[in-house]
Amino acid sequence: MRIAIASDHGGFEMKEDLKVYLKEQGHLVADLGPANVEPVDYPDFAAQVAVAVTTGLVELGIMVDGAGIGSCMVANK
Repeated sequence: MRIAIASDHGGFEMKEDLKVYLKEQGHLVADLGPANVEPVDYPDFAAQVAVAVTTGLVELGIMVDGAGIGSCMVANK
């Protein structure tokens, strides 16, 4: 399965762990950012994951952030 994954700075470490696990399970993982734990605007990353799914670039999208609700709102727009 092709999976897009992204996070905010609070979810960065979990995103990195999930990437390793998903790849071990045989999935193709597209990391859409961020590249480190520096503060970021999570809506930008949530939107990238949503676009990757809706355009068919990937079959599944995962967004990891500290609270979750903001990313859900962006991804569902």
